[in-house]
Amino acid sequence: MQSMRIFTILIIILSLFGCQKAYYSAMEKAGIHKRDIMVDRVEDAKETQEEAKEQFKSALDKFKSVKQFDGGKLEEVYNDLNEEYEMSLALAEQINGRIESIENVSEALFSEWETEIEQYSSASLKQKSKSKLITTKRQYSKLIRAMKKAEASVKPVLTIFRDQVLYLKHNLNAQAIQSLKGELGDIELNVGRLITEMNKSIDEANRFISSINTGS
Repeated sequence: MQSMRIFTILIIILSLFGCQKAYYSAMEKAGIHKRDIMVDRVEDAKETQEEAKEQFKSALDKFKSVKQFDGGKLEEVYNDLNEEYEMSLALAEQINGRIESIENVSEALFSEWETEIEQYSSASLKQKSKSKLITTKRQYSKLIRAMKKAEASVKPVLTIFRDQVLYLKHNLNAQAIQSLKGELGDIELNVGRLITEMNKSIDEANRFISSINTGS
C-alpha cells in the first residue's frame, strides 16, 4: 500500500513538472500505455469543451439579460458580467492546455509506433501496422484541426466580453448599458459560431475515441 502511494505521488510529480518522457515511462511500467493516455486526454478535452459550451451559453444569457435592465445597481450588473467573463476565460485557458497535452502524447505515441514498426520480422504484420498508423494519424489530424478551430472561435467572443465588461466598469452609467445593448447582436452571432465549432470538435473527439477503442 505504501509503495503504491509513493508511486502515485511520483507520477503526479513527473506530470506536474513536465518530465514527459519519464512520466510516460513510469505509466508504461504501471501498465498504462501512451494510447490509453491519449484517449484519456481526448476525453478530458471533450468534456472541457462541453463545459465551455454551456458556460458561453450562460454568459450569453447573462449579457442578453441587460436588455431588461431598467434602473438599479449598475455595479451588480458589472459584477455578474465580469464573473461570466472570468469563468469563460478560465475554461478557454483550460481548453488550450488540454489541446497541448494531446499534441504532446500524440507526438510520443507516433514516434514510438514508427520505431516499433521496424522491429517486425513479418512483412504482412509490418504492413498492417503501417496502415493502421497512417489511418490513426489521419483521424488525429482531423481531430486536432477541429479542436483548434473551436479554440480559435473562442477568442473573438472573449474579446468582446472583455471589452464590454471593461467599458461597463469604467462607465457605470446608462450610456454604458446602451452601448452593451448595441453589441448584443455581435455577441450572439459570435457565441453561435463558437457553439457550432465546439459541437463539431466534440463530434470529432467522439469519432476518434471510438475508432481507437474499436481498432477500426
